[in-house]
Amino acid sequence: MAERYDCHYCKESLFGKKYVLRDENPYCVKCYESLYSNTCEECKKPIGCNSRDLSYKDRHWHDDCFHCFKCHRSLVDKPFSTKDEQLLCTECYSNEYSSKCFECKKTIMPGSRKMEHKGNSWHETCFTCQRCQQPIGTKSFIPKDNSNYCVPCYEKQFALQCVQCKKPITTGGVTYHDQPWHKDCFLCTGCKQQLSGQRFTSRDDFPYCLNCFCNLYAKKCAACTTPISGLGGSKYISFEERQWHNDCFNCKKCSVSLVGRGFLTERDDILCPECGKDI
Repeated sequence: MAERYDCHYCKESLFGKKYVLRDENPYCVKCYESLYSNTCEECKKPIGCNSRDLSYKDRHWHDDCFHCFKCHRSLVDKPFSTKDEQLLCTECYSNEYSSKCFECKKTIMPGSRKMEHKGNSWHETCFTCQRCQQPIGTKSFIPKDNSNYCVPCYEKQFALQCVQCKKPITTGGVTYHDQPWHKDCFLCTGCKQQLSGQRFTSRDDFPYCLNCFCNLYAKKCAACTTPISGLGGSKYISFEERQWHNDCFNCKKCSVSLVGRGFLTERDDILCPECGKDI
């Protein structure tokens, strides 16, 4: 007697009938579809054994139901995108959601390279330097007046040139006598140290740090012999072609300050009236 071959679920004989194997167990078509068929996202009907089951991210469709949400063209074996869980052909997705190129105004297709800056988008080949018209790509650029420039073109067209070295000043810089300088080029005429960020003065239109200016041009205090800069509002005393720091203008004998007081002189010395009585 032949061994029976029955449906694993309903136990009806499968002799002479179509059946489906799952986990090595046979099922009649009716039981298999009832137990294991996926439901189509579009028509909400089961996807039977005689239909192709198309799946995407755990969602399933009949062959005929797998189409663009907007134009209804079949997406079988074609590229597609999704938006809010709706299937869209590439063209519909681009027209509806893709960025428009700021330069040529055409759609930037999904998957193609694009450049973005301040909320605008460009095709890679449309994002060019305003001056040389070459694509900027990943190179540095400088925006100006709603246009973009590669760095060499910007320097040629807009950057100030340093008075000293004649090269463009792209960042920072110093203005002296209404002329631009690189910080590294703006140096003391005497010691050649950088003057940017420190106090300086000038003589005959040449800049000097305070030390060099004092050593070269400042008058010497008659008392301590160090230079009197007179810069920054510092006060000094001048008498008969001699100068003193305020703090150095003291009586030679008793050292009392003579600033704002009468005084007497004895050769190169200055004396208060009291000490002068003893002369």
